[in-house]
Amino acid sequence: MSKPRPLSAKPLSVMLSDVFSDVYAKQGFAARELVTRWAEIAGADIAAHCEPLKMQWPRPVEGQPPEPATLVLRVEGPVALEIQHSSDVILARVNRFFGWSAVGRLALRQAPLSRRGRQKPPPAPDPALVSDVAKTLTGVEDDELRTALARLGAAIKRN
Repeated sequence: MSKPRPLSAKPLSVMLSDVFSDVYAKQGFAARELVTRWAEIAGADIAAHCEPLKMQWPRPVEGQPPEPATLVLRVEGPVALEIQHSSDVILARVNRFFGWSAVGRLALRQAPLSRRGRQKPPPAPDPALVSDVAKTLTGVEDDELRTALARLGAAIKRN
């Protein structure tokens, strides 16, 4: 009889990496990190107003050196001119990320950005409820630990 193997959970990102790679490849992205790490690559000021949409690679011509791609950015309407003026900075940062001159031009498409919903932090627990929970923690001698446990208990009771 064979011995059962231990169960090992795989992260969802590992299981879906091939699916995501195919989707990004269809949009012309050589690396999906250009999309997922856009704020780090372009800088927070630039990334707040634009995002990579796709990369357009020219067809190779036999006997000619390969031409760089065109990076298509989705840009919020009012700041498109500012993004266009900072295109040299964006190109330099993207090419530094790739390690070679992968992108030679930018093309801008004015459209609303697909903002990823950021969750608001939960509100602080009610101070009265925190003090009620703290009264039940008489066995904890450390004041900071008792306060932290009281806040945790109040947050759990609230939910």
